[in-house]
Formats: sequence, C-alpha cells, structure tokens
Amino acid sequence: MNSGRLFDTIVAPITAAGRGAIAVVRVSGSEAFSVARSVFAGLPENVESHRAYFGRFSHGDDGLALVFLDGRGYTGEPSVEFSLHGSPASVSAFLGACEKAGARMAEPGEFTRRAFMNGLLDLTEAEAVRDSVEASTEAQFRAASRNREGALHRELDRIAYELGGVLAAVEASTDFGEEVGPVDQELALQRIDCCLDGIQKLLSTAVAGRVAREGAAVCIVGRPNAGKSSLLNAILGSDRAIVSEFAGTTRDTIEEVVEFGGLPLRLVDTAGLREAENDVEKIGIERSQAEIIAADVVWFVYDVAGGFGEEERDWFEKIERPKVLVANKSDLGSGPGTVVSAHHLTGLVDLAKATQKLLGDITVGDSGVINSRHKPLLERARDSTLQARETLTGDVPDDLAAVGLRDALVAIEEITGKNTTDDILDRIFRDFCIGK
Repeated sequence: MNSGRLFDTIVAPITAAGRGAIAVVRVSGSEAFSVARSVFAGLPENVESHRAYFGRFSHGDDGLALVFLDGRGYTGEPSVEFSLHGSPASVSAFLGACEKAGARMAEPGEFTRRAFMNGLLDLTEAEAVRDSVEASTEAQFRAASRNREGALHRELDRIAYELGGVLAAVEASTDFGEEVGPVDQELALQRIDCCLDGIQKLLSTAVAGRVAREGAAVCIVGRPNAGKSSLLNAILGSDRAIVSEFAGTTRDTIEEVVEFGGLPLRLVDTAGLREAENDVEKIGIERSQAEIIAADVVWFVYDVAGGFGEEERDWFEKIERPKVLVANKSDLGSGPGTVVSAHHLTGLVDLAKATQKLLGDITVGDSGVINSRHKPLLERARDSTLQARETLTGDVPDDLAAVGLRDALVAIEEITGKNTTDDILDRIFRDFCIGK
C-alpha cells in the first residue's frame, strides 16, 4: 500500500454483505467528521466520543451515527460508525454519498492496518482479528480471542525484555568495563535460559495453533458402503454427503469443518478403498490416498456386519498416519476398534476421545498460539539466543554475544511488528476482508 494513502479518509461496511435488518458503515480518517456532516443530518458541531446521534442520511434513509474521537475508536483516528437499513440499495447509495464527500473505499484490512500503525494493536493481535472473523467453530474463536486479547503479545514482550536486559549488560561491560566491570555471567545465563524456555513453549504451540485455526485434518477411509458418509452426516447433523446402498457413491473428497467433542476438525470423506472400475473412480481413490498422507488423523471405518477381514487389516496396517479403527453399524454386530453407530448416533463420544488422544494437547494456553509466519522467526530467535549462550560460556570475548542477542530481538520484533516492512504488512493485510 502507498504510505500516502494511509492519511486518506476511508469508508467501508463493517458488517457482512447482503440483505440484513441493519448495516454498519465506518468512516475513518482526519476528515471523518466533515464527511459525516455532509452525508448525515444530525451531528452537532461539538460531538462527544462514544455517543450515538439519530438523524437522516442524504440518500433518504435514517439511522444512527456513533462517534469516536481521535485515539478513542478502533483505528485510533477520528471515526464515525453509521447504522442504517441493511438493504444493498441503501448501503450502496450511502457509500456513494461518502465517496462524493471526500472519502475513498477502504482496502482489505485497512481499518485494522491503521489500528496497528497507530499503536493500538501489534501484528499478532491484528492477525488474531482476521482469525476471529474467519472462525467457524467455538474452539477456533477461543484461540483467536486469546491472541486478540494480547496473550501472545505479552509473552513475546516478556522474552524481548529479558533479552534486551542481557544485551544491555553485555554492551555496558564492553563500553564501560572499568566502571561496571564484567558481565554477571550467572545472572545473564539465568535470563537467557528463561527466554529459551519461553521460546520453546511458544514453538510447542505451533500444532495447536494450526489445528485451532484450520481444524485437525481427519481423513475418513474404508471400503465402499462401510458407512463413511453416514458417519460424516451424523457428526455434521445434516445430509452433507450422499448415502446410498450402492457401492462407490462417493467419487470425490468431501470436506467440512466441524467442532466435534470440543475438537476443531476438518473432516474429509473419501472414495471407498477398492479396485477402481473406471477412470473416474480411479481418480477418486488416488485423491483418497493423497488425503491419507496429508491427514493429522485417519478414521478407518469398517462395517461390523461384514467383519474386519484380512484385506481391511492389510489396508489399515499400511496407513502410516495416526489412526483410529472405527467399527461402524454396531447395531448389527461387534468387532475390534472404537464402536459406533452412525445410524443411531452412538459411540461418537468415544470416537472424539480416541481422536483427542492421538492429537495430544491442542488447548490454547495462557501464552496464546503461534502461526506459520511466527514459527521460522521464533526458530531464528531460539538459534540466535543459543549462539549467545554458547558465547558467554565459551572461551571468547563476552561482547560477541551481542550479535546473537540483537538478531534474536530483531526476529521477535518482526513477529510483533516493531521491526517490519511494507511488503510484510501488505502480505498480512491483503488476506483480510473489506471493512476489517
């Protein structure tokens, strides 16, 4: 984004597109109140922050204007949030009026980018805003909320503070050795080890963070007519997949995100495992194999009425991913594995527990969770901190530890946004929706 555009006054709906009872449109920037008075009759000359005013819009609608003074609203700029009738015609006419009055349409994520630029959010909190908007399960929303509330930000600040303290001690002993003496090595190593522990704990949340945002990938496999699609429908509570007495109904993968037993899962129903009878079925089975390789957990479903035979056992043993043997149609018989009945909705709690056991602890802790952008930067911070530790305990001058400590700090500041570039910001915010 051109840096000059950050000083424009911008406008966009902050509620979802389409028909609704109410739509909310935000105007933000230095000329927000001037634009507001041009399109809304109801704002007094001296407005109060966080106060709603009723009035009539220039395009013929009426509604409310909620005012935020400089530094008091979401973006940190003067802004007004208008509530009007949510018809596409009303919203479109109002946006046109705002543009004629001097505002331009906001770019994706521009409101949140301004909040970051104005110091109201760091980058981890800004990314969590996007994750909150995109959450499709309660677990995903809870994970996003922890980071949005600053959990990850606070932990990174704590680590950076300790690293900065050690760096200051090293630099002071180098520049003012006669006055302050050598580095207190024992204290410096204690602080470094504390940082390494913190960094490693954050790195250990990488899987939990991915699962919380995307859902754990669970691939449902088995023979045709084992009840894979019925199991998917039972968990979703709807007929998402076609169920038929004829084998081979599922020719392609079907994917749905669901919260199951407290777990955010990305369920993938696949074509039945068997010798393909035609090219279309062959492609479906090949895709099934690819999904198995990519899965976090595989549910191998078999029909207890047909039994868990040698061929099923051979397929099951060849799966090299964490896996659960699912004995479906338990109302018709019994067999090895986690016993369920997709038809009668029994055994699903046991299936959730078996899946949780394989996934391990994916809860969101007090320090929040990291994402794929954070992980390599944290690994760099860890490696540079280890380098500094080795320097302090080795037979080399202590001042060389400053190199590793500075690099570790730079890496952490790239995560929080204290040290970043426009290219990085563009990559982060282009994935946001308009109006956020």
